[in-house]
Amino acid sequence: MSQASVPILYSFRRCPYAMRARMAVLVGGAPVEIREVLLRDKPAALVAASAKATVPVLVTAEAVLEESLDIMRWVLAKADPEGWLARDDAALVAACDGAFKHSLDGYKYGAAGAAGALAHRAAGAAFLETLEARLASTANLCGAARGFADIAIMPFVRQFAAVDPGWFGGLPLPHAQRWLAGHVASPLFAAAMIRLARWQPGDRPVQFPG
Repeated sequence: MSQASVPILYSFRRCPYAMRARMAVLVGGAPVEIREVLLRDKPAALVAASAKATVPVLVTAEAVLEESLDIMRWVLAKADPEGWLARDDAALVAACDGAFKHSLDGYKYGAAGAAGALAHRAAGAAFLETLEARLASTANLCGAARGFADIAIMPFVRQFAAVDPGWFGGLPLPHAQRWLAGHVASPLFAAAMIRLARWQPGDRPVQFPG
């Protein structure tokens, strides 16, 4: 594959949307050129490629993909060695990206004050109870092995748990806690979270997976 034909992935290490895209790229195995950006100082190349200029953005020879789930599916349609696409739950992922993400933001940033943050925390915990009920009978959300739903949802649960780890650890959600800890401790997540220097125009391309 020539360098010119390698897709370009704009990413930001701490963004949960970017995390799930990077994990799919790693499992799919097809290399991309990864460009780590700062969201407060977006490079002109990213803005030119995507009017939204959020991350992740995947620039391919055929299209520009601006949504993390679309990037995951594009990558896995080319190679899906672990069968992730067979272990998806579109409704559960939509609930994560919709109501749970709203609760996460309200809890984390406390825009409505302390009382509002606690209300958002309670709403987010209700979503975790949904995960707990499912994980009580299976190791992952759609079966014994990890799949699309797990990787799409886990980065957001991780972010929710990190707001107050002591509170999260005290919740009566042993199966969800075990599930989260397992994914966070996985070699896949470690590889996805590798630290990269901020990309600058003219830099030597960085292939991912390396």
